Formats: sequence, C-alpha cells, structure tokens
Amino acid sequence: MKKILVTGALGQIGSELVVKCREIYGNDNVIATDIRRNASRVVEEGPFEIVDVTDESALFETAKKYKVDTIIHLAALLSATAEKKPVFAWNLNMGGLMNALEVARNLNCQFFTPSSIGAFGPTTPKDQTPQDTIQRPTTMYGINKVAGELLCDYYYKKFGVDTRGVRFPGLISYVTPPGGGTTDYAVDIYYKALEEGHYTSYIAEGTYMDMMYMPDALSAIIQLMEADPSELKHRNAFNITAFSAAPEDFANAIRRHIPDFTMDYDVDPVRQAIAESWPNSLDDSAAREEWGFKPEFDLDKMTEDMLSKLKVKKMA
Repeated sequence: MKKILVTGALGQIGSELVVKCREIYGNDNVIATDIRRNASRVVEEGPFEIVDVTDESALFETAKKYKVDTIIHLAALLSATAEKKPVFAWNLNMGGLMNALEVARNLNCQFFTPSSIGAFGPTTPKDQTPQDTIQRPTTMYGINKVAGELLCDYYYKKFGVDTRGVRFPGLISYVTPPGGGTTDYAVDIYYKALEEGHYTSYIAEGTYMDMMYMPDALSAIIQLMEADPSELKHRNAFNITAFSAAPEDFANAIRRHIPDFTMDYDVDPVRQAIAESWPNSLDDSAAREEWGFKPEFDLDKMTEDMLSKLKVKKMA
C-alpha cells in the first residue's frame, strides 16, 4: 500500500485505522472519506473528502484525483441498525460495495473490505466455527456480508482485482462510542463501569461471542494487505478472533479493577436473537497459517488498557 483511500473513515474502524495508516504511510498518502465532517484527527491531519459511496462517479473521481492504489472500504450499516432499516442497509452495504469494487477494477487498486461473524447463521457449527462452513444468516446485515464475500471473490476471479478481507468478531474500542452493532455492549460496559459503576446488559448471561480489541483489528488489516498474495488461499473471508466471552466474563474482568462494579440484565430480543445466531467461537487457523495473524490482547489485557485509556479520555 502506498496511496490509500478509506471510505467510512469516521466510523468505528476508520477513525482509528486512518490515524494508524498515516503514521505508517504518511499523512498525505491516506485519503479519508465519509458522508459527514467533524473536528477529528481524521479530518484535520490529512486529506479528507465528503463522498457518498452510493455515488459511484464521486467515488471514482476522488480516487482518481489522489491517484490511489489501495481502497479500504468500510462504509456500511451495522447489524442492529440494519435490522431496523433493511432496504436502506441493502442499498448502502451492497450498492456501496459494488461501486467501490468497480472503482478498484477501473483504477487497478488493491481492495479491502471487512466481513463479519454476522455472515454465519443458526445452522453454522457454533463452537470453533470452521473457515469454510455453511453460511445461512438470518439478518439483513449477515446476508449483506455473505453476498459481499462472494462478490469480492468474483471480482478477484473475473477481473483480477486484488481483493482481501477478514471476518471481524465484535470490536472493542475506547476511541469511538457504540454505533449500532450487536456486540456493542462490550464497548458500552466499560464506559458505564467508570461513569456509574453499573451496567444493564441487553445481551443475556451465558451468550458467548468472539471479540477483539481494536489495536489487533487494525494490525490485522494492515498485515493482510501487506501479505504475499501467493500465500493467500482464502483472500476475502478469513476468520480472525482474539477471545470468546459472555457478558459476565466482561463484568468479572472489570471487577478486578473496579471491585464494586455491578451488572444486571434487560435483554433486547432483537439483538439477543442476532447474537444467538452467531458462533460462540471461531477457528482462525487459516489466517494464522496464510499470513501470520496473531492477536496481542486477551480479555484481561484489553480490560486493563480500556479502563486506563477511558480514564484519561474522561479527564481530558
């Protein structure tokens, strides 16, 4: 990667990935785009353009203007929000992806877009979910992700576009607040632990899902994009994970630092149903073997870092 365009740059992943990529590749070589502007490092410390990914010509002209050789396509509607707006989700998630792939094809760009554990469904094996297995999701978000995996495979095989991607688990970050994902409780619980000493979980006790701390997610994107293409057998849908946890596991990890922290439950049936359709844990051996994926943070190490970073953020 030398000249990178990032869509959805002000979202959960983009807001941190742009900063990290600029540190590695230089401020001027990472072009951030989104449908809005804010007062953030993403906007103020390097090139930024307002671009709607459903407008292919605008996306193409921006990529051409900056002579990019890599597109990291992050613009999407997340799982819980997509269930409330399924038609809008399809138009944004699939229309935007098709437009971004077309720009990559026409400008000969390397291409990354994330899939998700949401690409799996209730008939998928729940424990140590294999890299290659049945995928019959029951959510619009999941349908989008499966279709996206297939579409990226198609553009690689049909047009030779260098497409790459991972299936992200729930992502946890201290930089951006929750944004409409089913696993967002694992972000919100840390905020509430510091602010109120209590959290009410909308996900039921004993509901295990794979999770990952954002620094590991960012490293995975960059590592995969820099990987030798001859070593990649799967390309667009690598299972990756750091740890599997249920709400009570987060509460217990927090209590090691905040002993009086309490948690109860008020289960949201919509998000609970989504969570129950996803795997308990993933087999990420393909990513480890093909491009050396190895996360740094487990639940305890992440919890310590999250709480310390959020304390600093709260004081700022």
